[in-house]
Amino acid sequence: MALPNFNSDTEALAYLGKSYDKLRDEIAKVIIGQDEVVKEVLITVFSKGHCLLVGVPGLAKTLLVSTIANSLGLSFNRIQFTPDLMPS
Repeated sequence: MALPNFNSDTEALAYLGKSYDKLRDEIAKVIIGQDEVVKEVLITVFSKGHCLLVGVPGLAKTLLVSTIANSLGLSFNRIQFTPDLMPS
């Protein structure tokens, strides 16, 4: 997707804000009640960082990451950590 030409920084920031809101709304169609986690993961993605989602089964961690990847047009792979993958 090509970005439009902006006449000012204010215009560019407004476009960024609208794009972020659209992305967040798209994710919210699938992930319910996890707004803070979604925000933190998006910050991590946009800053080219790493995150580790830890929680009990059933909190939609995998669904969250796959939904964000799908919304951004990225690929998604899952690694299941088991004791045999841990260093001894």
